Amino acid sequence: MDDRLTAKGRATRARILAATADVVRRKGVGNTQLDDIRRAAGVSGSQLTHYFRDKRTLIDDVIAWQAEAVADRAQALDSFAAWHDWADQLVARQTARKFQGGCDFGSLAGQLAESSPATRAHLADGYDSWLDRFRRDLRGMREEGLLRDDADPEALANSILAAMQGGVLLAQTLRRPEPLRDSLDAALARLESYAR
Repeated sequence: MDDRLTAKGRATRARILAATADVVRRKGVGNTQLDDIRRAAGVSGSQLTHYFRDKRTLIDDVIAWQAEAVADRAQALDSFAAWHDWADQLVARQTARKFQGGCDFGSLAGQLAESSPATRAHLADGYDSWLDRFRRDLRGMREEGLLRDDADPEALANSILAAMQGGVLLAQTLRRPEPLRDSLDAALARLESYAR
C-alpha cells in the first residue's frame, strides 16, 4: 500500500478492495467488470483508476489484501481446543453464507492460478502466509509439549489447509456442511494422533 495516502484515501482504497472481493466472490473474476466494482464501492471511474491502474492490478491487490485479512483475523491455534473452535467457526461461517462463494481466497486461486506467473506467485504467497501461521502455532504446541516430537508441523499444516480448502469447495458445491465438517474432523484427528 502507498504510505502517501491520507486516512481518507486508505479508507477509499480499502472500500474498493472489499467491494471487489465481494463482487468477484458472487460473479467470478471473468464476469466482473470495472463498472461493477465502481458501483459496488460507490466510487467514480477516476477514483478507481487513481488507486488501481487496471483490473489485473486491482485483482492482484485483492489477493494480497485477502491473504493479509486471513492472517489478521486468525486466532491463536495453540491448543487442540483452539483448533476445534477454529473448525467450528469455519463451518458456522460457511453455513451462514449458505455455502455460496466458497473460500474467498480459494475461489480466487481456483480462477486465477493459471492466469499468469505473477498472479500465481501472489496466490502462492497468500497460501504460504496461511501455512506459516499454521506451522508456527503447531511448532509452539510441540514446544509446549502438547504434541510429540515426531509431529511434523509442515505436514500437519499442509493437511489441515488442504482439508479446509477441499471441504469448503465440496460444501459449496453440495450446499451442505458435512463434507467440510468431515474433512476438518479427519485433519484434526490426525493432529490429535500426535498428542503427547
